[in-house]
Amino acid sequence: MALLDHAAATYRGAEGFIDSLCTPDHAIISARDLAIIVAHPDDETIGCGAQLRRFREATIVVVTDGAPRNCDDARRHRLSGVEAYAARRFGELRRALALADVSENVIVLGISDQTAALRLAELTHAIYYLLVQRKIGVVLTHAYEGGHPDHDATAFAVHTAAALRKCRGQPVSILEMPFYRAADAAWAVQTFVSCPGQQETTIRLTEDEQELKKRMFAAYVTQRKMLDSFSTEIEHFRPAPNYDFTSLPNGGLLLYERHQWGMTGKLWQALVGAALRELGWKDQPCP
Repeated sequence: MALLDHAAATYRGAEGFIDSLCTPDHAIISARDLAIIVAHPDDETIGCGAQLRRFREATIVVVTDGAPRNCDDARRHRLSGVEAYAARRFGELRRALALADVSENVIVLGISDQTAALRLAELTHAIYYLLVQRKIGVVLTHAYEGGHPDHDATAFAVHTAAALRKCRGQPVSILEMPFYRAADAAWAVQTFVSCPGQQETTIRLTEDEQELKKRMFAAYVTQRKMLDSFSTEIEHFRPAPNYDFTSLPNGGLLLYERHQWGMTGKLWQALVGAALRELGWKDQPCP
């Protein structure tokens, strides 16, 4: 696939960005005011890997180091400890992004995997300052879906930072991507929780884009089993709803309560309430 580098598409806001994504010529998009903010190394590839090489000058932010502190993953991959596993995850991230010709504007915040929800106010401040410093107008991030607590923590921080920007007269449009969530006894993968009035956009990838995404997946050797669950044929996007993060997502059906990821619905609600108070809001930010 030849990318049209001589005439980068431009956009305004979430709807304009979606329109640019859907152009049939798959042109490069001038994206200096775009940030892709995700929880883990590999989330950027799952969510929008086939599009990354189109986003000229976009900022990619990875919230965690991808290395749970219980050392189980490190032992599984015969590594000496958490630090070695985090380094492996970082190396995989760099190799995957290099395949998409992304080498600059990559920020890893380095929060421990599975602990982002314990640092919601701090994470919100960090993302807020990134939005300000880089003059970000559009963010592509996680849907609030009750899948992984780091995903939901990232969504909270993005939405809350954007609300603070809005309160100060600088609106930020948020687009979201689906990852995984609970569905009865199974996982629902790459599908949004239903939200009336929110239009979804599905991009069917070309053969070249599918091949790129497969090679990016392959760069994440430590995540091979997990990534086998995801399609390399489609990517989904929609403008994010105005979430109430004090309410549980996905109708209260929470995947993280089925796994040892350090989170329950009750704890999540307590953490959100505490973070909002620390940030100076009684409940939801910026009415």
